[in-house]
Amino acid sequence: MRSWTGIGVVAVGLATIPSAASAQEGEVVPPPQAQGSPELPAPPAADPRIRAIVEGASPERIEADIRTLVGFGTRNTLSDTLSDSRGIGAARRWIKAEFDRISEACGGCLEVSYQRSLVRGDPDTRIREDTWVVNVLAVLRGTRYPDRYVIMSGDIDSRASDSTDPTTDAPGANDNASGMAGTIEAARLLTEHRFPTSVVFAGLSGEEQGLYGGRQMARVALEEGWEIAGILNNDMIGNIAGIDGVVDNTIFRVFSQPGPVPDSAGAAEAAYRFHRFFGGEVDGPSRQLARYVDRITDLYVRNLDAMMIYRLDRFGRGGHHRPFNDAGFPGVRIMEAHEHYHRQHQDLRVEGGIRYGDVIEEVDFEFAAKLTAVNAATLASLAWAPPEPERVRIGGAVSPHTTLAWEGTDDPDLAGYRIYWRETTAPQWQHSVFVGRTDRHTLHNVVIDNYLFGVAAVGRDGNESVVVFPTGLLDR
Repeated sequence: MRSWTGIGVVAVGLATIPSAASAQEGEVVPPPQAQGSPELPAPPAADPRIRAIVEGASPERIEADIRTLVGFGTRNTLSDTLSDSRGIGAARRWIKAEFDRISEACGGCLEVSYQRSLVRGDPDTRIREDTWVVNVLAVLRGTRYPDRYVIMSGDIDSRASDSTDPTTDAPGANDNASGMAGTIEAARLLTEHRFPTSVVFAGLSGEEQGLYGGRQMARVALEEGWEIAGILNNDMIGNIAGIDGVVDNTIFRVFSQPGPVPDSAGAAEAAYRFHRFFGGEVDGPSRQLARYVDRITDLYVRNLDAMMIYRLDRFGRGGHHRPFNDAGFPGVRIMEAHEHYHRQHQDLRVEGGIRYGDVIEEVDFEFAAKLTAVNAATLASLAWAPPEPERVRIGGAVSPHTTLAWEGTDDPDLAGYRIYWRETTAPQWQHSVFVGRTDRHTLHNVVIDNYLFGVAAVGRDGNESVVVFPTGLLDR
């Protein structure tokens, strides 16, 4: 969304979105609300390191990686695991070797490993015989928060018309060699830096048979107590020509669920009651992550816009962010805006004058590089930012003012906090004020009834955490 202009301008504490009639792009127009709020000097709006990361995304390297993955013939989860040249076994060994090469170039900065799980065969599922589902992980360990993670994932596997067919050619150039190649390229870009928070680059398997690789990784994350700030699932990032006849390389989609999945009937009832009376039904952690992706895109990536879709995934469909959402972690799906269904989940053929199949000739490598840049910029900003505030609470009923309070972080690079607010029907945050190193702030003459609010932590380099929506109330 292009309505983020003006947020976080250097040395201006208060920022809002200018209207087309009242301001030129980039000009800050103070809102009529928030009189009396301090105008503290704010950290820089953008980080030049991230601009350099974005510029470094290479369409040529992404093309080479997609061609290599397509060259394995099929990467079906049930395909050959022993061949050196065909099947998912050869593909995952190549991916691991590529992560190893990247790690060698950065002095061994990546922890590269396989993550295996045995899926028992069941004739009623898409895995009918016992099958090892194997993920490939590369971890750039955080210097300050080694057990806090931001994750980018792509899928290793591909499929033909029949998801259980292990032998038919299934090049999977866009679905999902593009997402896997983007993940490898992001590793190349980000291993040139070090981050306080750990960054994970993941190749997940078993997606086409039932999200098995994501389920395994999410299960391990729960068992080992990972703190996941966000997962960016990239599934099909290389197509610009849709089944609807639209050809557009300036827009992509970010899918996100509205709020966390309740883990009990009691939790569901409590969430319903809170949302009914205080709002927040479209402000869960995954939705805030989607807004973050949108903001980072507008800030760093030229000629590209994020279309936020208020849905877990495509209509009735799923992707590898879902198992993480099910486990309580924030995650979104990043993908092209215009799908072409003749080019996914199809045997290679010409039928009725229509060419079917997911072939490399239909992949736009420049577009895949732009979406890779979005991912890399988002990961870097999150990994450099301080951890988000906790226990954000709000108050201000029957009052002209709104007060927020939170528990902060002792991060040594913390500059302070930024309070955001927007109209209740607005998809993106519209106004913000930088309030410095405090754990409580009152927005004067901002009536709580008319807006939704959130708080983000801001680093001295300008990188921000995801906005946190209040989940508690202040005493009156």
